[in-house]
Amino acid sequence: MNTAAIIPAAGLGLRLGGAEPKAFREVGGESLLVHAVRGLTAATATGLSCFVIAVPPGTEDVVGKQLEPYAGAAELHVVAGGAERTDSVRMALELVPVDGIDCILVHDAARPFVPVDVIERVVAAVRGGAPAVVPVVPVTDTIKRVDSDGRVVDTPDRSALVAVQTPQGFEPSVLRRAHALEGAGATDDAMLCERLGVTVQTVAGSEDAFKITRPRDLQLAEWLLAERRST
Repeated sequence: MNTAAIIPAAGLGLRLGGAEPKAFREVGGESLLVHAVRGLTAATATGLSCFVIAVPPGTEDVVGKQLEPYAGAAELHVVAGGAERTDSVRMALELVPVDGIDCILVHDAARPFVPVDVIERVVAAVRGGAPAVVPVVPVTDTIKRVDSDGRVVDTPDRSALVAVQTPQGFEPSVLRRAHALEGAGATDDAMLCERLGVTVQTVAGSEDAFKITRPRDLQLAEWLLAERRST
C-alpha cells in the first residue's frame, strides 16, 4: 500500500506580503515547503512513495534541488502550477502513478507543522474505506452569516461547525473524477468531491496544523518550531 502526496505551492500569498511566493518564505531558516515535505515524510506509516509539487513556473529546477534531500525514498516530481489551486492540483495529478497508489494526499505548504498522527489518521481512514477524508478542529468563535450589505442574517450553531485542515486524503479514482469537473469556486479538494455526491469523512486535526496566511502567523510558526526543537 502506497501513498502519493500533492502539494500545490504556486500561489503568491498576497495576504502574507513579501517579495517571494508564500511557500518559499522561511521559518527557522528553511522554507515552508521544506517543512511541509519533511513533515509528510516523517509519517512513516503512510508508505509515502511519491511527491508531486506544483510551484510557480520557472522555479521547478531550483525547488527540485532544494527538496531532493527531504523526500527520502519517495519519488519526487516538481511541476509548474496553474493560476488557481485547483489548476495546480489537476496538473500534479497527471504525474501521480495510476497503479500501486491506494491514497492521494493533497497538502498545503502553508500548513508546515501538521503532526504525524494527523497525517496517519487521514491515510488510515482512506484505507479503511472512506473515499475522501479531511482533518478538522472545532470552531470556537461565534460565526455570523451576513448579506451583501454586511447585515447579520443568522448565527449558525457552532457545535455543528468545524474548521478544515490539510492534508486531505482521497481514494485515487475519486480525486481524479472530482478534478474532471469544473473547479470554479472550490476552495479545497473535498469541496469538489462533495459536488460529486461523495461523502467526506472527518478525523481529528490539530491546532499545530494552522495555516500561515498573515505576517503574525509566521511569528506563531517560529514559536512553534522553537518549542519543538527544544523538546
